[in-house]
Amino acid sequence: MQSPVYFDLRIIISFPKLLETVAQLMWEKRPGTDYQLVCGVAYTGIPIATVISNKQNVPMVIRRKETKGYGTKKMVEGIYEKNQECLMIEDVIVSGSSVYETVETLVELGLEVKDAVVFLDREQGGASNLTALGINIIPVITLTELMEILLKHGRVNQDTYNSVKEFVASHNDTSIVTKAKTSCKNGIKVTDRKDQTFESRISTTNHPLSRRLFKIMLRKKTNLCVAADVATSQQLLSLADQLGPHICLLKTHVDLMSDFTLDTTQELKELAEKHNFLLFEDRKFGDIGNTVAKQYSGGAHKVVEWAHLVTAHALPGPGVIEGLASAAQDQERGCVLVSQMSSVGALTSQEYVNGCSRLAENHTYFVVGFVSQSSVSGDSRFILFTPGVQLDKSVDNLGQQYVTPRAAVLERGADIIIVGRGITQASDPVATAITYKQQAFSAYEERVAGGTS
Repeated sequence: MQSPVYFDLRIIISFPKLLETVAQLMWEKRPGTDYQLVCGVAYTGIPIATVISNKQNVPMVIRRKETKGYGTKKMVEGIYEKNQECLMIEDVIVSGSSVYETVETLVELGLEVKDAVVFLDREQGGASNLTALGINIIPVITLTELMEILLKHGRVNQDTYNSVKEFVASHNDTSIVTKAKTSCKNGIKVTDRKDQTFESRISTTNHPLSRRLFKIMLRKKTNLCVAADVATSQQLLSLADQLGPHICLLKTHVDLMSDFTLDTTQELKELAEKHNFLLFEDRKFGDIGNTVAKQYSGGAHKVVEWAHLVTAHALPGPGVIEGLASAAQDQERGCVLVSQMSSVGALTSQEYVNGCSRLAENHTYFVVGFVSQSSVSGDSRFILFTPGVQLDKSVDNLGQQYVTPRAAVLERGADIIIVGRGITQASDPVATAITYKQQAFSAYEERVAGGTS
């Protein structure tokens, strides 16, 4: 939308007295009196909340726009306890999406967030959007009221006032939930992952590798990952070079290779850079934190030095994720939790699937998504990887079950399909990869066509 007027409240940080006045006005508008925390929506809400915290002696927490790749890697900074009530502070509200994203993160951590005070409501649907999501919005002033004050004091002319008034009347719906299917999580309605475009999900994910992967998929129009389960370095590098232009990820099992050396991984990294894809080692870590940290960073394969993503089992609990993250240190790395497998008789119960989701939600700084056979999560921050995909649905003689690319994306909710022998053992791997790529990405486009694009 092209608005006839823009308000930049960021500059109030350069006027301490004015900043203090704004903070006081917002504090006076709070609907309750028992807030144990205050949180400002990044970025302008943070200095306002800081003043409120200081003046009113209310502890503050900060929700980051993105997780750091080093240090504590927390998404929320500050000391807090579950069930504490937190007041949200925002400078300007349009659709309400920034407030919602912050509230969602805090609620996942167990905090109670029901009220948000905003300085300026632009009257473009944000308040009603958030009210529908269970968040009470209290503005200090609305856009209409502010324009009336500016007109009265000669700071805008009648034409500007009229154009803004007309704009408000014709642009008062920026719904963030009604155009797609919604689900309810922690008492907050959320748009299902499957109905959101990769482009829109770039801004909602916490992980830099997820954002990078979404951008690769959009730029190359591919959500194809090839599983290169080969026996030699030459086979691996040849496949990477041939298929690189058509994939977003190359999944490896380097322990299958008889002639593996670190020189192989260096060449692999160069090919990944050349063709713009990420490296995904299917290691399936599944031990205590101390052990997986050593396996990840050491041994003959030194996986942490070259693989952007690795798989891990959730069975050991949070220690497996924390161990991997500790070994990654300041490198841009992430893990994919194996929530479900494509083999007949897999022992991944619904309870286990739910446990994987909880682990991921508590470790968004390192977990980018799930290996799954169904839509195990509607959370747009997580990417779903579905293996066992072939153009012809079948079962092999060792119990591997296959599903078509279209069914994987449309019926099972896959964001990325993983294809192995269907491509690597084809008579023409490149032509076959292109077919898989086109079918899978076309299915993704069809899936989001009726959602929030």
